[in-house]
Amino acid sequence: MGDTCQGAGLPGVTEGPGYFACLRTEPSESLWLVGGGSRCDRRVEMLLHGTWVRVLDDQWDVNDASVVCRQLQCGEAERAYNPPKPERGTGPVGLRRVQCAGKETRLTLCNISLPEAVLEGIAEDVGVVCSGSRRVRLVNGAGRCAGRVEIYYEGTWGTVCDDSWDLSDATVVCRQLGCGVAMEAPGSAHYGKGSGKIWLDEVNCSGGEAALWDCPAKAWGQHDCRHKEDAGVVCSEFTALRLEKSDGCSGRLQVFYNGTWGSVCSNSMTRDTMSLVCKELGCGGEGSLETDLPYGRISGPTWLDHVECGKMNSSFWQCPSASWNQQSCYDQREETRITCSDVPVLPRGDPADGYDDAREIPDPGEDVVPGQRDWEVPREAEEGNRPVEAQRGEFFDVLDDLTTPPS
Repeated sequence: MGDTCQGAGLPGVTEGPGYFACLRTEPSESLWLVGGGSRCDRRVEMLLHGTWVRVLDDQWDVNDASVVCRQLQCGEAERAYNPPKPERGTGPVGLRRVQCAGKETRLTLCNISLPEAVLEGIAEDVGVVCSGSRRVRLVNGAGRCAGRVEIYYEGTWGTVCDDSWDLSDATVVCRQLGCGVAMEAPGSAHYGKGSGKIWLDEVNCSGGEAALWDCPAKAWGQHDCRHKEDAGVVCSEFTALRLEKSDGCSGRLQVFYNGTWGSVCSNSMTRDTMSLVCKELGCGGEGSLETDLPYGRISGPTWLDHVECGKMNSSFWQCPSASWNQQSCYDQREETRITCSDVPVLPRGDPADGYDDAREIPDPGEDVVPGQRDWEVPREAEEGNRPVEAQRGEFFDVLDDLTTPPS
């Protein structure tokens, strides 16, 4: 047959020796990347005649990858590669021997070949990493708006060194994540040591950049750091939840917001709300509201009021409430104080003197609030602190001693 195709937008492809065919193009959504951390990286597949097929090429290069990234609106090509065996596809083969100049707008406008027959055992699947796959996240903190800074680059998550790391750098991260403004920029692996790549070092943002990788820094992957220097961030939208007493399951209900712990007002407080708080803190499934509260002005912020959780809410943070306000109420009698059903009852003083029905265990140390589960602000463990479970066990041992008749 001839060597041209009839109709605009129908490129010619070589299907076999002396055989030329027309390949009908599909919309841009017919090309996709499989198995990556985002829609802009990993193995290439395309929709051909209604079937998703693999693209094979043992000479795949950055020119070919550039066309894929452009077609998917994923920015520039950062890497072109042949995926290792565990990442290879298993479906039918659609294209092989792709040759692009790098300026084409679609992969099907390049010189491409259809498979001559069903190919078994072919290993040359092709993959790309586009600049649009770059992402930033905060890990190992209590919530998505605080933690160790990690960047997804060239298909791999890596950390940022704390050399020159400050609030201006942290501000850019918080803005990227929609987490408000930066409150802290801790270094020295405050949120634990990462692993693998250290992508950036000597970051020097002005604070106005749209993304962390837009800031001046050493070249990607160039550093003189170890993971003990991993950088961290605390943003203003970072939130946490606690009951303030040392048992972690009773006391004043507080939320961490805008870098500060503050109270929750009790207006509209329902049993469903109290139960959800107790469940979220791992303190049983029920909670009761303390009502015999002193009169006096509240010290510190009162962040929330009119919190109204329902049975369909699975997290305190999903519940309707009034807007964040640093002075939602003023009187201590309006503060929410909850006692959950899973509060330990422990003896006080000398066991020989008996025990009372105390609902508070001795304070193991200043500002340590055990039992906060996933919403606790991370702190270093203090030597000598024992878990509540161990203390409960000791209590029942004492109770046995007190109730066993003398022999």
